[in-house]
Amino acid sequence: KTTQTFINTIQASAGKDYIPFVSLKVTGFCRFQLLEKIHLKKNLSKEEEQEFERFVARVDLICNHAHQCQKMILIDAEESWIQHPIDDVTNRMMMKYNKESVCVFNTFQMYRHDRLQYLKESHQLALSNHYILGAKLVRGAYMERERQRALDMGYTDPIQPNKESCDRDYNAGVTYCIENINSIVLFNGTHNEDSSKLGVQLMEKYGLPPNDRRVWFSQLYGMSENISFNLADAGYCVAKYLPYGPVQDVVPYLMRRAQENTSVTGQTGRELSLIQKELERRKHL
Repeated sequence: KTTQTFINTIQASAGKDYIPFVSLKVTGFCRFQLLEKIHLKKNLSKEEEQEFERFVARVDLICNHAHQCQKMILIDAEESWIQHPIDDVTNRMMMKYNKESVCVFNTFQMYRHDRLQYLKESHQLALSNHYILGAKLVRGAYMERERQRALDMGYTDPIQPNKESCDRDYNAGVTYCIENINSIVLFNGTHNEDSSKLGVQLMEKYGLPPNDRRVWFSQLYGMSENISFNLADAGYCVAKYLPYGPVQDVVPYLMRRAQENTSVTGQTGRELSLIQKELERRKHL
């Protein structure tokens, strides 16, 4: 049912340039516990092997439809303790569907201290296998859960020691992608004004026109419109990220995202300040 819903979404977006991407969350197609077991390299039962093969086949079917409809699939990153199988499957899909142009993107959560290196390793893998790397860069959405689990289980915290380190690696990732733009397509998923400016400055430095579809900027629908609208008005490729579905499913999802990411509080304060400024401006029109 979930697979068919995604296929229907892709087919409905066919021929519509204003819907260039569809986002895919792997745990909607595969049991969390199975991904965790594979991540730990534990032996699988015959039934579990078949279950995982069915999951890969579903993802392949979705990517195939996206490829046929000339749409791009953004495969979300998730918790660090299930990420290896997600990365492996995503690399397989990129190897299959990103030969001539990019159809599939992997997501790199730069609040993890190992992701900048993994981004570079992913690029080398793409070069070695003659496909284009689709790189969606985000800061990340599971920080509190990651830190608590590392503390509870006594292993090294996978999260950056501070925001400055996260910003440094995120911006280094943007720089690396644009410096290698002939073999990488970048999806710059950020609400950070400085990171957005950096993307623009690097495009200018390397002579890329604003509408170069190898560099995308994206923000959540309803947030950071000051970034999205100004970039779009200047001719840059901008996508708004819009979760949709039945209210009983979508609202709890959005609530979990807010709980998982305490930085949403700062974002809300900034949004409110911008709205107040705009209301004040309109008083004098």
